[in-house]
Amino acid sequence: MKMPSRSRQTVTLPGLRGTARVDRRTRTLLPRLRSGDVAVIDQVDLDRATAQALVDADVIAVLNASPMISGRYPNLGPDVLARAGIMMVDQIGAAALSVIRDGAVLRLHDGGVYVDDDEVASGRLVDELTVQEELTAARSGLVAQLDSFTHNSTEFLRREQDLLLHGTVIPRPATTIADRPVVVVVPGDDHAVELAGVKRFIKEQDPVLIGVDTGADALLEAGHKPDIIVVSGRRGEDDGPSAKALRVARDVVVQVDRGAARTATDRWERLGVRPLRFESGATTEDAALLLADSGHASVIIGVGMHATLDEFLDRQRTGLASTYLTRLKVGPRLVDATAVPTLYSGRVRPRHVFWVLFAGLVAVAAAIGTTPVGQEWADVLLAQAGDLIDYLQGLRS
Repeated sequence: MKMPSRSRQTVTLPGLRGTARVDRRTRTLLPRLRSGDVAVIDQVDLDRATAQALVDADVIAVLNASPMISGRYPNLGPDVLARAGIMMVDQIGAAALSVIRDGAVLRLHDGGVYVDDDEVASGRLVDELTVQEELTAARSGLVAQLDSFTHNSTEFLRREQDLLLHGTVIPRPATTIADRPVVVVVPGDDHAVELAGVKRFIKEQDPVLIGVDTGADALLEAGHKPDIIVVSGRRGEDDGPSAKALRVARDVVVQVDRGAARTATDRWERLGVRPLRFESGATTEDAALLLADSGHASVIIGVGMHATLDEFLDRQRTGLASTYLTRLKVGPRLVDATAVPTLYSGRVRPRHVFWVLFAGLVAVAAAIGTTPVGQEWADVLLAQAGDLIDYLQGLRS
């Protein structure tokens, strides 16, 4: 006699599940990410731009071997992830990047990282409350960071004095910039919204359009053709514009470190592009601003750029001194894109003139109608109008 077997119940373990994508260098990891992945990185003080790229990749969690917020300065990346509802676990240790296999299915629960039923790493679960508390503490310790910033700015000015004071190393593009407005588009938070806000300005003023890295693709997506593209030639930076954007631009400027080999621009030349070299330690965003300033632009509109103190400090890893000194250099010309809709109302159109004239004629007619002569004219016009109506009715009958 066959005894009835007891059915096994599948136990669903708690936690969040996703496929691991592992790389110590976040820049090379970003292109590999897909929706539902778990990004495993090693980056102290996650910055806002990288966090936004992770959000755009639709990851469900970020594991960081290092602290998300070290306390050196109030970096904005963790706040971006927290607001997007992405789970964060930091301080899992550098060894975890070797243990966690790329492509493995992970289960995350209470700071633990599991493969199947085995815990392979553990760290600190970072929620929105933790982020706000640590950002507040980091802001209180800014004095030391500002001292370091002052030293770094002095060193940068010493190294780049020919660039900042004389502009002698800035290339001259074929695009005419002198006495023309320039719009510089940088891939940043809300750059698409800001670009839409200056659409009327671009249509009516025909400015020089400069795309910085993938900012060139943002211009194309908005229906604009970039005149100049500024890209980074530093090795390992793969977040550049598309080949389509590079081919439609009149000028492509590659920003490289001083003394970089001639081969630093080879990958653009293989696309049929003849780039201009811009040798500087500045960021690509700052290189674009300096390029517009040296070309004597009438005004520079910055789209997607960093404007607040927290945003400036968030750029510590990518050139705070460069950003600060560049802003001092181009300050009289630079306007943030968010201010353009308020400051610029557009050109006067023919219909505007028509309605002003029409309103004036109505006002004159009303004034004349109150005089004896005006009333006499009105009686004559009414009589003539009546005769005309009678005549037209006679033609119909």
